[in-house]
Formats: sequence, C-alpha cells, structure tokens
Amino acid sequence: MWSNIPNILTLLRIALIPIFVICFYLPIASAHTASALLFTLAAVTDWLDGHLARRLQQVSPFGAFLDPVADKLMVAAALVLLVENNPTNYAGVYIAIPAIVIIGREIAISALREWMAELGARTRVAVSYIGKVKTALQMTAIILLLYRAPIGSVPVVEVGFWLLYAAAGLTLWSMAVYLRAAWPMLKGSSP
Repeated sequence: MWSNIPNILTLLRIALIPIFVICFYLPIASAHTASALLFTLAAVTDWLDGHLARRLQQVSPFGAFLDPVADKLMVAAALVLLVENNPTNYAGVYIAIPAIVIIGREIAISALREWMAELGARTRVAVSYIGKVKTALQMTAIILLLYRAPIGSVPVVEVGFWLLYAAAGLTLWSMAVYLRAAWPMLKGSSP
C-alpha cells in the first residue's frame, strides 16, 4: 500500500500542504514565488501519480481513495489562502466567487460519487474529459494567482483571474454532466 511510487507521490502531496501554507505566509519577498513553485510541484505529482499508477500497473484501492482527497485538499487550501490574502478588496471578492463554486462542487460531487458507489453505479459518475480540462485550468490559474508578478508584459494576476473563472465555469458544466448521469438514481429509479 505505502511502498508503490504513485502512493508515495500522493502522500508527498499531502505532506506539502502545511509546508505550502507556511511558505505562503513567510514575511519574505520570494514567498509568493516559493508557494507557487510548491503548488506547481503538487500539481505535477497529481498528474504523475495517476500516470505512473496506470503505466506501472500499481493502481490500488488506497491510491484510488487518497489521490482525489490529496488533490482537493491542496486546491482548497490554495483557494482559501488566496481569498484570505485579499479579504477587503475587489480581488478577494472576485476570487471568493469561483473558490466557493469550485470547493462546493467538489463536496457535492464527492458525496454523489460515494452515494452512487453504495448503489453499485459509481462508474456513471466517473471522471470525465471536462473534469480533466477543468483541473488543468484550475491548477494553472492558482499557480498564476500565487505567483503574482508579471512575466514580461503578461499581467499574471489578471490571466489567473480569467482562468479561474473559466475553471469555475467548467466546474459547473462538469457538475451538470455528473448530475445528469446520476439523475435516474436521484429520482429513485434503479441503476
């Protein structure tokens, strides 16, 4: 369970969360760069653990459970930090809206998947292509919002805002897809 590489990467991602939070609050000029790099490392391990699990045929029940938990914990921590870091200005409000959508959807879909699994119909709410694109946009947006500094003439924060809203839009779309797939069971029909 613990000894395969994908599970070690997932556990590493969880271990990075408190380090990421501490780094975010460090009173040094490079704190934003360092926290963006740590989040990038976590995002890469999110992709890599799944890729290696399939390629090395090391898919395990433990990994299947822990991988989405680690992803959701890291994303939720980053979104909460970004909202908290800008509580009274327009940036905080504009980040709070997609953050609530993204975190709320994750809670709702996790509950839906658990309920569908109890009915033996979990595959009806399996991860879709839309969810993968949403995740890529979300990770990129968070990295840019953490980094903050313009890259040449590219306004990183503004691009991050737009990508976060695009991710929130895909979040709602993917949730609608999942709910549509589960709707017959939600109405009380048999799977």
